[in-house]
Amino acid sequence: MMWKLLVIILIVKEMLYYLAQYLENTFDLPGAGLFQYISFRAALSVITSLIISMVFGKRIINYLRRKQVGETVRDLGLEGQKEKEGTPTMGGLIILLAILLPSLLFARLDNIYIIIILVTTVWLGLIGFLDDYIKVFKKNKNGLAGKFKVIGQVAIGVFVGLMVCFNPDVVVREHLSKQNAVNAEVVEGNAVDDVLQKTAFGEETKETLTTIPFVKNNEFNYSDLLFFVDKSERSQWAFLIFIPLVVFILVLFSNGANLTDGIDGLATGTSSVIAGTMAIFAWVSGNVIFADYLNIMLIPDIGELTIYIAAFVGACIGFMWYNSYPAQIFMGDTGSLSLGGIIAVLAILMRKEILLPLLCGIFLIESLSVIIQVTWFKITKRRFGQGRRVFLMSPLHHHFQKKGYHESKIVTRFIIVGVLLAVSTIITLKVR
Repeated sequence: MMWKLLVIILIVKEMLYYLAQYLENTFDLPGAGLFQYISFRAALSVITSLIISMVFGKRIINYLRRKQVGETVRDLGLEGQKEKEGTPTMGGLIILLAILLPSLLFARLDNIYIIIILVTTVWLGLIGFLDDYIKVFKKNKNGLAGKFKVIGQVAIGVFVGLMVCFNPDVVVREHLSKQNAVNAEVVEGNAVDDVLQKTAFGEETKETLTTIPFVKNNEFNYSDLLFFVDKSERSQWAFLIFIPLVVFILVLFSNGANLTDGIDGLATGTSSVIAGTMAIFAWVSGNVIFADYLNIMLIPDIGELTIYIAAFVGACIGFMWYNSYPAQIFMGDTGSLSLGGIIAVLAILMRKEILLPLLCGIFLIESLSVIIQVTWFKITKRRFGQGRRVFLMSPLHHHFQKKGYHESKIVTRFIIVGVLLAVSTIITLKVR
C-alpha cells in the first residue's frame, strides 16, 4: 500500500510540474509559471503538510489506539503524570509522513540537498521507529540498545559528511565584495542573477567552509585546522576534521531533541520555531541577490531545501493540534530522534552549524541540565557518600514541573525563549 502511494505521489508530482511548464510555454496561461518559484512551492508544501498531519493524524491516532500502542509512563512523582498512561505513542509517524509526502510532491528530487535530507529523515525515522517498536510490541521498556542508536546516528553522520566533502554538486561560492548595485542593461542578454554571480562571488569550490557569526569576512575553512599539513594539500584532507564534527553535531542535537520531548508540545513547538528560522537561511543562502546584499556565501541550489523545511514546520505545527496539552498522542522516539538530527543536518548543509548552540539553545540547555545533574551527583557521591543534585529533576523542564509550574506554562515560556533565540540568530546575518 505504501509503495503504491509513493508511486502515485511521484507521478502526480511530475504531471504537475510538466503540465504547468507546458501550459506556460504553449498557452502563456497566467499563473502556470508559479510552480517554478520556490516561495510558491514552499507555501503549497506547508499547507499540504498541515492538512496531512491534521486530517490523517486523527486516523493514525485511532489506529494506534485499536492496536493498544500506548505509552508506559515511569512514576517520577510529577503532577498529572499517571493520567498519561496508555496515551498512544509513535506519533512521529504523523510528523514523518507530513514531511516526506509534500517534499516528494513539491521539491525537485534531482537536487542533491533534497536527496541528502530525505535519506537522513528516513534513516533517523527508522532508528526511532525500531526503538518505539521494541518498547511497545516487545514490551522491553529499554527499547533499542543505546549503542545501536549511536551507531545508526554515526552512520548517517558519516554519510552526510562524505556527501558534503566529495559530491561534486555540493559547492559554495564565497562573497568577494560588498553589495553590488548591478544594472541588468549593462550586460546585454544577461539577467541580474547571472551578473551578480560573475561579479560578486568567486568560483564554485568544494572547500569545507562554514559561517562564523558576529564577525566580518566570516567564512572559516575547516581545512585550516590541519596546520601541520602543507597548505596546498589541506583541502583534500579536510574530511578528517569535517566528518567527525558532523557526527558529533548530529548525535548531540538528535539526543537533545529527544530529551526535550518530555512534556506535551515542547519538542514540536521549539522545533517549528527553529525550522522556520532555517527556512529563512536556506532561502537567502541560495538566492544570488539576497546573498550579495547580506554579504554571505552563496550556496547554489540550497534554496530548494526551503520546500522541505516548510513541510517540516507544517508537520510540527499540525502535530501540535493533537500533541498540545492534554496530549492525545506522543511522538515517541520515532519523531524526537528525527527532529534534532534533521535540524543538525540542515544547519550543516547550509554551513550554519556554528549557529546551532544559539538557535537550538533549548535543546542544548536541556542536554546540559542532564549532563550537569548526573556529573554533579556522581562527584558528590564519591566525595560525601551521598549524591547531591543541582536541579530538582532533569531535564530542565521537569525541574520547573517540580517547582509547581503547569505544563502549558512551561511549554509557552520555552517557545518564547526559542523565538528570542531564533530572532537573535537571524540578526547574525547583518550584525558583524
